[in-house]
Amino acid sequence: MPSINLLPWREAERKQRQRDFGVAMGGAVVAGIAVVVLTVLAYSQMISGQEARNDRLEAEIAELEKSITEIDGLERQKERLLARMEIIEQLQKSRPEIVHLFDELVRQLPEGVYLTSMKQTGSRVEIRGVAQSSTRVSALMRQIDSSEWLTDPEVERVETTQAGTSRQSQFVVYAKQVRSDADLEDDV
Repeated sequence: MPSINLLPWREAERKQRQRDFGVAMGGAVVAGIAVVVLTVLAYSQMISGQEARNDRLEAEIAELEKSITEIDGLERQKERLLARMEIIEQLQKSRPEIVHLFDELVRQLPEGVYLTSMKQTGSRVEIRGVAQSSTRVSALMRQIDSSEWLTDPEVERVETTQAGTSRQSQFVVYAKQVRSDADLEDDV
């Protein structure tokens, strides 16, 4: 029989397979590297996009914090203005009270009693004066007690002194000023 030598053909086919395998391996390595590079690029792009969003959020937060600071400043200014308005309103409401007080003192002052000074602290009124006698001071106390605008009279002192040929009594009386119902209704 004739002898056929198949070894070189097998050898050529083996070399071809090895080359194909090497090319496939090289292609797989290149494809793997490409996948890794593309993945890294995709992740880095996503990270940079997220960083850009974070930077924008931080800028917006800083702007909102400025606005909050301005609003807090405006709130404090509003509270100060409201407090001033309340004080002015109280002063406006108490304006007629002093007129009522002086009018009432003139009406309740008995004959023979002269006032030398008057001082008001809150609702307490200190009245200093001179009377012809201590009974006139008692009459002043009764008049104050029956008054609409004054109440709770208290005597601190009554001193009788000699002034020339006549005697006179120097006195210090305290009373409380009362607000009228009309003033109280204005407050409501």
